[in-house]
Amino acid sequence: MRRWLCAVALLAGLPWMTPAGYAQGGAGGAVSGREILRLTQEYLNAAPKRYIGSPGHAAAEAFIQSRFRPELAKGDFVDDRFTALTPIGPLTMHNLIVKFPSSSPSEKSGIIVLASHYETNYWLKDIDFVGANDGACTTALLIALGQYYRLHPPQGYSVWLLFTDGEESIDKDWTERDSLYGSRHMAAEWSADGTIGHIKAFVLADMIGWKNLNIDRETNSTPWLLDLLVKAGKETGHSRYLFQHSLAIEDDHLPFLERGVPSLDVIDFEYGTATDPEAYHHTEQDTMDKLSANSLQVSADLFLELVKLIDVTGR
Repeated sequence: MRRWLCAVALLAGLPWMTPAGYAQGGAGGAVSGREILRLTQEYLNAAPKRYIGSPGHAAAEAFIQSRFRPELAKGDFVDDRFTALTPIGPLTMHNLIVKFPSSSPSEKSGIIVLASHYETNYWLKDIDFVGANDGACTTALLIALGQYYRLHPPQGYSVWLLFTDGEESIDKDWTERDSLYGSRHMAAEWSADGTIGHIKAFVLADMIGWKNLNIDRETNSTPWLLDLLVKAGKETGHSRYLFQHSLAIEDDHLPFLERGVPSLDVIDFEYGTATDPEAYHHTEQDTMDKLSANSLQVSADLFLELVKLIDVTGR
């Protein structure tokens, strides 16, 4: 993803008491932050480098698929294979979609899409870049959310998980054409087949495992979804992890926003030191030691609460 506007917002929330059912620490919520952290390490062990066309990229796809065998058997796991034209020529990419239908489809029709990219940067293939925060932990988050919805089917809108490919640019210099390959393809496909008209909200997870978590107010996002994120922070006791900064980010939500889908980028772009807030982004320092079970617990709690709140709004 790329940042193109930054302003300090001074909107950090005051600490809230934690409501029942949500955790302050690394475990104890409906989805465990410690389990997401463990799953992130397992994912990195299987596929540390996941740039497109590499053996690690294929291993990443296999890893994700292996976590959804019941959905695969039911036909609710879809491999959206496509060819993208890139600066180095055509590349085969794969969006992976997992569908959890509503348990009460007669009462409410629609889809909430929860998304994350799973690959690493092609232009970083010659260094030891594993993208622990940038792609790996949010892939693990979606897998854990899927395991939750398998046992607790959605009561309102259906929930679809979307693991996007090709979010990162192929060349070092990010451009509108060289980026967001998977989400651009998926938005076009779902527009062509009519699916996009049933999507009530598209919620993206990116870089939210960082142990110094503070989720940005991403200003491209749909305002009512930003408001729901604030409410989710209050309901879960996690307000202090939200909106210290206000940023506009070019990320996988943009192709859906451009087609009229309400979309939210849940992201913490500041990933580094006090003197260099982006020191770890797209470097060999994006490693497991930068993550925490607590941050992943906060992220899981917020996503589960957001789904509930979107259901309530009925938009």
